[in-house]
Amino acid sequence: MFVLMLLFSVIELHVIYSLAVLKAMAMEITQFLLAAQSPDANIRTQAEASLRQFQEQSLPLFLLSLSVELANNEKPLESRRLAGIVLKNSLDAKDSVRKEHLVQQWMAIEISMKAQIKDLLLRTLGSSASEARHTSAQVIAKVASIEIPRKQWPELIGSLLKNMTQQDSPPALKQATLETLGYVCEEISHQDLVQDEVNSVLTAVVQGMNLAEHSCEVRLAATKALYNALDFAQTNFENDMERNYIMKVVCETAISKEADIRQAAFECLVSIASTYYDVLEPYMQTLFQLTSNAVKGDEESVALQAIEFWSSICDEEIELQEYGTIEGGDSGSTHSRFIEKALPYLVPLLLDTLLKQEEDQDQDDSIWNISMSGGTCLGLVARTVGDSVVKLVMPFVEGNILKPDWHCREAATYAFGSILEGPSLETLGPLVSNGLDFLLNAMRDENNHVKDTTAWALSRIFEFLHCPASGFSVVSPENLERIVTVLLESINDAPNVAEKVCGAIYYLAQGYEDAGTNSSLLTQYIPRIISELLKTAERSDGSDSKIRTSAYETLNEVVRSSNIVETSQIILELLKSVLHKLGQTLDLQIVSSDDREKQGDLQASLCAVIQVIVQKLSSTDETKPSILQAADTIMFLFLRVFACRRSTVHEEAMLAIGALAHASGPEFEKYMPELYKYLEMGLQNFEEYEVCAITVGVIGDICRALEDKVLPYCDGIMNHLVRNLQSAELHRSVKPPIFACFGDIALAIGEQFSKYVEPTVAMMRSAAEVCAQMDNSDEELMDYGNQLKRSIFEAYSGILQGFKDSKPELMLPHAGHLFQFIEVVFREKYRYPFLFHFFSPAPFPLTLI
Repeated sequence: MFVLMLLFSVIELHVIYSLAVLKAMAMEITQFLLAAQSPDANIRTQAEASLRQFQEQSLPLFLLSLSVELANNEKPLESRRLAGIVLKNSLDAKDSVRKEHLVQQWMAIEISMKAQIKDLLLRTLGSSASEARHTSAQVIAKVASIEIPRKQWPELIGSLLKNMTQQDSPPALKQATLETLGYVCEEISHQDLVQDEVNSVLTAVVQGMNLAEHSCEVRLAATKALYNALDFAQTNFENDMERNYIMKVVCETAISKEADIRQAAFECLVSIASTYYDVLEPYMQTLFQLTSNAVKGDEESVALQAIEFWSSICDEEIELQEYGTIEGGDSGSTHSRFIEKALPYLVPLLLDTLLKQEEDQDQDDSIWNISMSGGTCLGLVARTVGDSVVKLVMPFVEGNILKPDWHCREAATYAFGSILEGPSLETLGPLVSNGLDFLLNAMRDENNHVKDTTAWALSRIFEFLHCPASGFSVVSPENLERIVTVLLESINDAPNVAEKVCGAIYYLAQGYEDAGTNSSLLTQYIPRIISELLKTAERSDGSDSKIRTSAYETLNEVVRSSNIVETSQIILELLKSVLHKLGQTLDLQIVSSDDREKQGDLQASLCAVIQVIVQKLSSTDETKPSILQAADTIMFLFLRVFACRRSTVHEEAMLAIGALAHASGPEFEKYMPELYKYLEMGLQNFEEYEVCAITVGVIGDICRALEDKVLPYCDGIMNHLVRNLQSAELHRSVKPPIFACFGDIALAIGEQFSKYVEPTVAMMRSAAEVCAQMDNSDEELMDYGNQLKRSIFEAYSGILQGFKDSKPELMLPHAGHLFQFIEVVFREKYRYPFLFHFFSPAPFPLTLI
């Protein structure tokens, strides 16, 4: 008895001590937060460890302490800032698995504790420090994203709206409240609020945009909040009076004195254009005037959004023309032909923007200016209206293409290149044929901008008007030599020009793919093209690896498009060269992380070239032996590459191994003892899940190549695959390929798959249940569900075919589930083409199941 009493006393003392420690840490959190930002690494590391310890020992008290810190106006701004960041990161993460873990942690906190935290966050919206208000708005939205869909914070919207309706609410509180409403609308679905709440939010937001009543800070926050709330306004936009009022306020806001408010208003108009296209007709004249004025004379940030409005209209009308409906809209969507009606006024407006280039825009791909935006929109206009755009653009091209000012020549070339997709071949053919020689000459222009845009225009010509397989091409046997000569001269130009030239060669070669005897036209030039591309890939004058990447991608397309009968020896020589280069990369001296990154990128590019060469040379019986002779060397190098442990290299090397397995067939078995450990590594690589997904696909390739010779490795592979399906840490995109891989394994080993049937079908049943419960209103989830369904059918198909000659009775117990799954999919709103593939001339008798 005494021992028990002593034990209880010790436990009680330990609990008291632990609580005391936690309270002390809560009191010292300011010091921890400040120290965590110290320039001294030792102090910083120790503070981070203390914060982590506090978080692990008592998450509720940790989050409450951070909320207290953020809400306290007497605390240093630095500690409050970090408190808000840590709070936000404790509620949300980019990784879906991590995010779900954080959500479950929050849901597990006691309700009274969560109520205190939320109350502190709401009070912080009235803080005198703008940064604290801003951070609190973001954190509130993160909490809302967890709780509102679960109906657990019903009073939030009312509390925020109260801040807007109270007469004594200071402007700073209203600004922060509107910002919070915007963030909340961004985080949740429109289905999470009832219509009365939506009406109240929209009323508060639109009233906040009122020029007479509010400061510019409040109006800006309101306009940004409206942008996020527009998805909720479907019912309101169906009501003429409410829609008219919203549009009136947005249009008035678009001519505010403050540029940032005008920009936010035009962003709202862009969103309205894509979300509510069907109801825009009454407002289009006003909207054209607003956007036209902005493009002609407003600040660039505003003008860009004005152009984007018309790009969005184009996107909607292109979708209507291609599919007969707008995504997310009903089948009765009306094609109002806004672009066609505005064409005589819109095209000149866009052409004028092309003359507003920046001096360094050819050197920096991150630049996005009025000229580039206008050209992009012009291209969308061409896709929308087709031939009608040509007669409006060509006078501009002809009037500027010979002017001494490079701005004019570049703009003319940009305009011409922009309209090459959309108009008919009959309209464009003669113009391009007549202008091709001029463009080739322009590759020697004295101005870098002009050469850059000319190379881009040539790549567009070859992409859209060079298709010998269809019977039409602006490239002829007579002009091909000149085209190749000019491109190979220009590939030695400045890095930005060389990169565009690679694109032109890419599409020139691609045109001869599947072109039959016409592919012979390119054969005589292939050695020169390959030689120049390899030289370009080794250039060191670019600011990054873009030239090398472009050169190797183009090299791959040249190989793919070549006439294999005529070029097999050339391609074999290329393989030897690439294998030699890959071997050299393995012996490079690596002294920095930058060196290692460059080595990895180069190895990835070389592995991709090897994959394409293997696929090409193994495509005919005559050339396949050359690949089999080189297989040992290829595998030896790939195994050395795997030892470098770089994910991008592993992806490309795995894909190449899949191609080699397909080419080698059963002879690939000799590589499995060494390769298997890397397959296992790939299957266990959850962090770099793309590597895992590709490894799963390659296992399928190996199964098809080895057939029953893969049996010794199946226990290990199946264990990994089943474990991966059960894991909550593995990215969900890897899971559909795993089911498809089950089918490949079953096909390969036949009746030997019997011992895996029960766990495999159990997994497929679980996946089918997941599919049935998915929210099909979420487009991303719906796509994932379709992938999952397809892969389940592929698995069933492989298993059934594997058992067709023996033990078909093994699948009889599972026939009911299979037919039930088929029926569920058939009864869904959208039919899936893969079902008909599943039922197409079956290689097994359906009576078996």
